[in-house]
Amino acid sequence: MKYALLIYEDEAFYGPDKSGSKIEEIVGKHMAFAQELGARRLGGAGLKSTPSATTIRTSAGKKTVHDGPFAEAREQLGGFYLIEAADLDEAIAIAKKVPVLQDGAIEIRPLLQP
Repeated sequence: MKYALLIYEDEAFYGPDKSGSKIEEIVGKHMAFAQELGARRLGGAGLKSTPSATTIRTSAGKKTVHDGPFAEAREQLGGFYLIEAADLDEAIAIAKKVPVLQDGAIEIRPLLQP
């Protein structure tokens, strides 16, 4: 089964331009984690910071365009992995290994299968 692992952290921890030693450290950890996953990693990427986001909101059939993410939260979606796992238990075991440098959350979502 395919799962998305969504990585939530406070992006302010990394600084306004996501550069410097903290981002270099986490990128290195993600590179090692991706190698550990091997063929179970189907895809994934880090995301630029929330000011670069655009949201399309639909309300009563009308679509409007907004700058930034839709939800205000202490933690922001910073990246994701697309993985193949035998079941939710294996996806949980993999998600527990996703590197974060501070407090955060990894949301596990099964993909809809056609």
